[in-house]
Amino acid sequence: MVVMRCLAVALVAIVCSAASDAGRAAESVRTDLDLEKCHHTPGSADEDYGSWLCKGYAGIAVHVTAGDQRSYMSYGRNAEAEPAATQTLAAFNSLGSNIEWRLDRTTNGMLKPFATIVRWNTTVASDAEPMRGQMLVVTRLAPGAICHVGYVDAIANADANTLAHTIADERARNFRCGSDLPVVLGERGAAFSMP
Repeated sequence: MVVMRCLAVALVAIVCSAASDAGRAAESVRTDLDLEKCHHTPGSADEDYGSWLCKGYAGIAVHVTAGDQRSYMSYGRNAEAEPAATQTLAAFNSLGSNIEWRLDRTTNGMLKPFATIVRWNTTVASDAEPMRGQMLVVTRLAPGAICHVGYVDAIANADANTLAHTIADERARNFRCGSDLPVVLGERGAAFSMP
């Protein structure tokens, strides 16, 4: 009986911890993303534009590759080996000019990033003129694998930033790359682009 009560208390503690983790207030910091200021390694083929190594918040490595009019973005010491390094959007795309870092304040007052939000510019083919769009891509950060958590159409939703914050704050910390599927919040416009 005592063992069952202890197990029940432990289970409640775990559930409460997970719930408070998902609803915890986060802070934001923005850093510039200017590939001209990053270390560039040229590609080896016509449609391989190469890779860029940049510094993000608190010196975190930001790894960008591009080719065939598509961009890829990953983070951390092993950025090239993370799932995010192979994730892009279906349409032709390019990265925006800054990174929003979602951060938790630790018990000692330090800020620790757990997700990023980046605006990607997209172009979707159509029978008439190509349609241009913008997508907010939410990516989870270490510890654990680094990958896309969700997407928001930044043109179709007036509250796109709020929706992206919701994805980051409620899903990124416990998202399991490779088994959980990225989510889409809000409306999807004509230029919406999914991977």
